[in-house]
Amino acid sequence: MAHRGKQYTEALKAVEGDRPYSPVEAVKAAKEAAYAKFDETVELHIRTNLDPRRSDHQLRGLASLPHGIGKNVRVLVFTQGEAVSIAQEAGADIVGGEDLIKQVEGGFLDFDTAFSTQDMMSKVGRLGKVLGRRGLMPNPKSGTVVTPQDLPRAIQETKKGRVEFRLDRTSIIHVPVGKLSFDENKLAENITALVEAISRARPSGAKGQFIRSIYLSSTMGPGIRLDPRLTSALLAA
Repeated sequence: MAHRGKQYTEALKAVEGDRPYSPVEAVKAAKEAAYAKFDETVELHIRTNLDPRRSDHQLRGLASLPHGIGKNVRVLVFTQGEAVSIAQEAGADIVGGEDLIKQVEGGFLDFDTAFSTQDMMSKVGRLGKVLGRRGLMPNPKSGTVVTPQDLPRAIQETKKGRVEFRLDRTSIIHVPVGKLSFDENKLAENITALVEAISRARPSGAKGQFIRSIYLSSTMGPGIRLDPRLTSALLAA
Protein backbone atom coordinates (compact mmCIF):
# COMPACT_ATOMS: atom_id res chain seq x y z
CA MET A 1 0.00 0.00 0.00
CA ALA A 2 1.37 3.44 -0.96
CA HIS A 3 2.62 5.65 1.86
CA ARG A 4 0.51 8.77 2.38
CA GLY A 5 1.81 12.03 3.84
CA LYS A 6 0.39 13.66 6.97
CA GLN A 7 -1.42 16.37 5.00
CA TYR A 8 -3.12 13.85 2.71
CA THR A 9 -4.08 11.67 5.67
CA GLU A 10 -5.60 14.72 7.36
CA ALA A 11 -7.44 15.65 4.14
CA LEU A 12 -9.07 12.21 4.09
CA LYS A 13 -10.97 13.16 7.26
CA ALA A 14 -13.06 15.60 5.19
CA VAL A 15 -14.38 12.70 3.09
CA GLU A 16 -16.92 10.26 4.49
CA GLY A 17 -15.40 7.00 3.37
CA ASP A 18 -16.80 5.68 0.11
CA ARG A 19 -20.31 7.08 0.48
CA PRO A 20 -21.72 8.55 -2.76
CA TYR A 21 -21.94 12.37 -2.90
CA SER A 22 -24.02 14.68 -5.04
CA PRO A 23 -21.90 16.93 -7.32
CA VAL A 24 -22.29 19.98 -5.03
CA GLU A 25 -21.49 17.91 -1.93
CA ALA A 26 -18.42 16.44 -3.62
CA VAL A 27 -17.10 19.89 -4.53
CA LYS A 28 -17.64 21.11 -0.95
CA ALA A 29 -15.76 18.08 0.41
CA ALA A 30 -12.90 18.66 -2.07
CA LYS A 31 -12.61 22.28 -0.91
CA GLU A 32 -12.61 21.23 2.75
CA ALA A 33 -9.90 18.64 2.07
CA ALA A 34 -7.65 21.05 0.14
CA TYR A 35 -4.21 21.72 1.58
CA ALA A 36 -2.08 22.64 -1.45
CA LYS A 37 -0.69 26.16 -1.75
CA PHE A 38 -1.87 26.55 -5.36
CA ASP A 39 -5.21 26.54 -7.14
CA GLU A 40 -5.69 22.83 -7.81
CA THR A 41 -7.29 21.43 -10.94
CA VAL A 42 -10.45 19.41 -10.36
CA GLU A 43 -10.83 16.25 -12.44
CA LEU A 44 -13.59 13.75 -13.03
CA HIS A 45 -12.74 10.05 -13.41
CA ILE A 46 -15.53 7.98 -14.91
CA ARG A 47 -15.34 4.19 -15.03
CA THR A 48 -17.46 2.59 -17.77
CA ASN A 49 -18.44 -0.96 -18.62
CA LEU A 50 -16.88 -0.62 -22.08
CA ASP A 51 -14.20 -2.86 -23.53
CA PRO A 52 -11.70 -0.61 -25.36
CA ARG A 53 -10.60 -3.60 -27.47
CA ARG A 54 -13.99 -3.76 -29.18
CA SER A 55 -14.70 -1.54 -32.18
CA ASP A 56 -18.32 -0.95 -31.11
CA HIS A 57 -17.19 0.19 -27.63
CA GLN A 58 -15.03 3.11 -28.73
CA LEU A 59 -15.82 6.37 -26.97
CA ARG A 60 -14.40 9.78 -27.84
CA GLY A 61 -15.99 13.19 -28.05
CA LEU A 62 -16.21 16.80 -26.92
CA ALA A 63 -17.98 18.57 -24.09
CA SER A 64 -18.56 22.31 -23.73
CA LEU A 65 -18.18 23.25 -20.08
CA PRO A 66 -20.30 26.34 -19.31
CA HIS A 67 -17.69 27.85 -16.98
CA GLY A 68 -14.46 26.74 -18.67
CA ILE A 69 -11.58 24.97 -16.96
CA GLY A 70 -9.81 27.98 -15.49
CA LYS A 71 -6.75 28.04 -17.70
CA ASN A 72 -5.61 29.77 -20.86
CA VAL A 73 -5.88 27.07 -23.53
CA ARG A 74 -3.16 27.39 -26.16
CA VAL A 75 -4.59 26.45 -29.56
CA LEU A 76 -2.45 25.38 -32.52
CA VAL A 77 -3.85 25.18 -36.05
CA PHE A 78 -2.30 23.41 -39.04
CA THR A 79 -3.58 25.16 -42.13
CA GLN A 80 -2.59 27.11 -45.22
CA GLY A 81 -3.74 29.84 -47.59
CA GLU A 82 -6.63 32.09 -46.58
CA ALA A 83 -7.41 29.90 -43.57
CA VAL A 84 -4.25 31.18 -41.86
CA SER A 85 -5.74 34.64 -41.34
CA ILE A 86 -9.12 33.11 -40.38
CA ALA A 87 -7.46 31.09 -37.61
CA GLN A 88 -5.41 34.05 -36.39
CA GLU A 89 -8.42 36.35 -36.27
CA ALA A 90 -10.38 33.69 -34.36
CA GLY A 91 -7.76 33.69 -31.60
CA ALA A 92 -5.49 30.73 -32.41
CA ASP A 93 -2.13 31.05 -30.62
CA ILE A 94 -0.01 29.19 -33.19
CA VAL A 95 -0.85 28.89 -36.89
CA GLY A 96 1.16 27.40 -39.71
CA GLY A 97 1.58 24.78 -42.38
CA GLU A 98 4.59 22.75 -43.49
CA ASP A 99 7.04 24.76 -41.35
CA LEU A 100 4.90 24.24 -38.24
CA ILE A 101 4.71 20.50 -38.91
CA LYS A 102 8.53 20.41 -38.99
CA GLN A 103 8.65 22.33 -35.69
CA VAL A 104 6.39 19.76 -34.03
CA GLU A 105 8.47 16.93 -35.50
CA GLY A 106 11.46 18.61 -33.88
CA GLY A 107 9.86 18.53 -30.45
CA PHE A 108 7.73 21.68 -30.20
CA LEU A 109 4.72 20.82 -28.02
CA ASP A 110 3.89 24.08 -26.26
CA PHE A 111 0.13 23.91 -26.88
CA ASP A 112 -2.97 22.27 -25.39
CA THR A 113 -5.14 21.55 -28.44
CA ALA A 114 -4.33 21.05 -32.10
CA PHE A 115 -6.69 21.62 -35.02
CA SER A 116 -6.13 20.94 -38.68
CA THR A 117 -8.07 21.92 -41.76
CA GLN A 118 -9.02 18.98 -43.95
CA ASP A 119 -6.62 19.92 -46.75
CA MET A 120 -3.62 19.62 -44.38
CA MET A 121 -4.32 16.16 -42.97
CA SER A 122 -2.33 14.31 -45.62
CA LYS A 123 0.76 16.13 -44.28
CA VAL A 124 -0.23 16.28 -40.60
CA GLY A 125 -0.75 12.50 -40.64
CA ARG A 126 2.98 11.92 -40.24
CA LEU A 127 2.80 13.50 -36.76
CA GLY A 128 0.76 10.56 -35.46
CA LYS A 129 3.63 9.09 -33.44
CA VAL A 130 4.44 12.46 -31.87
CA LEU A 131 0.94 13.76 -31.13
CA GLY A 132 -1.04 10.53 -30.83
CA ARG A 133 0.55 9.36 -27.58
CA ARG A 134 -0.20 12.77 -26.03
CA GLY A 135 -3.80 12.90 -27.18
CA LEU A 136 -3.09 15.93 -29.38
CA MET A 137 -3.46 14.44 -32.85
CA PRO A 138 -6.22 16.14 -34.90
CA ASN A 139 -9.04 13.69 -35.50
CA PRO A 140 -12.45 14.08 -37.20
CA LYS A 141 -14.10 12.08 -34.38
CA SER A 142 -12.94 14.61 -31.79
CA GLY A 143 -13.97 17.60 -33.91
CA THR A 144 -10.40 18.80 -34.42
CA VAL A 145 -10.31 18.33 -38.20
CA VAL A 146 -12.47 21.12 -39.60
CA THR A 147 -13.18 23.24 -42.65
CA PRO A 148 -11.79 26.80 -42.77
CA GLN A 149 -15.35 28.06 -42.25
CA ASP A 150 -15.66 26.08 -39.00
CA LEU A 151 -12.35 27.25 -37.56
CA PRO A 152 -13.70 30.34 -35.72
CA ARG A 153 -16.40 28.36 -33.92
CA ALA A 154 -14.06 25.49 -33.01
CA ILE A 155 -11.31 27.78 -31.72
CA GLN A 156 -13.62 30.00 -29.71
CA GLU A 157 -15.44 27.05 -28.12
CA THR A 158 -12.11 25.53 -27.12
CA LYS A 159 -10.93 28.81 -25.62
CA LYS A 160 -14.14 29.12 -23.62
CA GLY A 161 -13.98 25.62 -22.18
CA ARG A 162 -14.48 22.83 -24.67
CA VAL A 163 -12.76 19.65 -23.47
CA GLU A 164 -12.11 16.33 -25.16
CA PHE A 165 -12.93 13.03 -23.49
CA ARG A 166 -11.77 9.59 -24.53
CA LEU A 167 -11.72 6.08 -23.16
CA ASP A 168 -8.35 4.85 -21.93
CA ARG A 169 -7.12 1.25 -22.00
CA THR A 170 -8.58 0.61 -18.52
CA SER A 171 -12.12 1.70 -19.57
CA ILE A 172 -11.85 4.97 -17.63
CA ILE A 173 -12.34 8.57 -18.80
CA HIS A 174 -10.24 11.32 -17.14
CA VAL A 175 -11.25 14.95 -17.77
CA PRO A 176 -10.53 18.29 -16.01
CA VAL A 177 -13.68 20.21 -15.06
CA GLY A 178 -12.26 23.40 -13.55
CA LYS A 179 -10.27 24.82 -10.65
CA LEU A 180 -10.86 24.35 -6.93
CA SER A 181 -11.33 28.12 -6.58
CA PHE A 182 -14.47 27.94 -8.75
CA ASP A 183 -17.84 28.53 -7.13
CA GLU A 184 -19.39 25.23 -5.99
CA ASN A 185 -22.41 25.55 -8.27
CA LYS A 186 -20.26 26.40 -11.29
CA LEU A 187 -18.11 23.32 -10.79
CA ALA A 188 -21.25 21.21 -10.33
CA GLU A 189 -22.65 22.59 -13.61
CA ASN A 190 -19.40 21.74 -15.40
CA ILE A 191 -19.57 18.21 -13.98
CA THR A 192 -23.12 17.65 -15.14
CA ALA A 193 -22.36 19.09 -18.60
CA LEU A 194 -19.52 16.59 -18.97
CA VAL A 195 -21.59 13.64 -17.78
CA GLU A 196 -24.37 14.65 -20.16
CA ALA A 197 -21.97 14.80 -23.13
CA ILE A 198 -20.50 11.39 -22.28
CA SER A 199 -23.98 9.89 -21.86
CA ARG A 200 -24.99 11.20 -25.30
CA ALA A 201 -21.86 9.67 -26.82
CA ARG A 202 -22.64 6.19 -25.47
CA PRO A 203 -21.45 3.66 -28.08
CA SER A 204 -23.99 1.44 -29.81
CA GLY A 205 -22.35 -1.68 -28.38
CA ALA A 206 -22.69 -0.59 -24.74
CA LYS A 207 -25.12 -2.74 -22.75
CA GLY A 208 -26.37 -2.59 -19.17
CA GLN A 209 -25.03 0.00 -16.72
CA PHE A 210 -22.89 2.18 -18.98
CA ILE A 211 -21.37 4.35 -16.21
CA ARG A 212 -20.22 2.21 -13.29
CA SER A 213 -18.68 4.86 -11.06
CA ILE A 214 -17.71 8.53 -10.98
CA TYR A 215 -14.97 10.00 -8.80
CA LEU A 216 -13.97 13.62 -8.35
CA SER A 217 -10.53 14.64 -7.16
CA SER A 218 -8.33 17.72 -7.01
CA THR A 219 -4.65 17.64 -7.96
CA MET A 220 -3.46 16.79 -4.45
CA GLY A 221 -6.70 15.70 -2.80
CA PRO A 222 -8.40 12.36 -2.20
CA GLY A 223 -10.92 10.79 -4.57
CA ILE A 224 -14.56 11.52 -3.76
CA ARG A 225 -17.24 9.17 -5.07
CA LEU A 226 -20.21 10.73 -6.86
CA ASP A 227 -23.63 9.14 -7.01
CA PRO A 228 -24.45 8.71 -10.73
CA ARG A 229 -28.17 8.84 -9.87
CA LEU A 230 -27.85 12.22 -8.13
CA THR A 231 -25.73 13.51 -11.00
CA SER A 232 -28.41 12.41 -13.46
CA ALA A 233 -31.11 14.04 -11.30
CA LEU A 234 -29.25 17.35 -11.38
CA LEU A 235 -28.88 16.95 -15.13
CA ALA A 236 -32.63 16.46 -15.54
CA ALA A 237 -33.33 19.52 -13.38
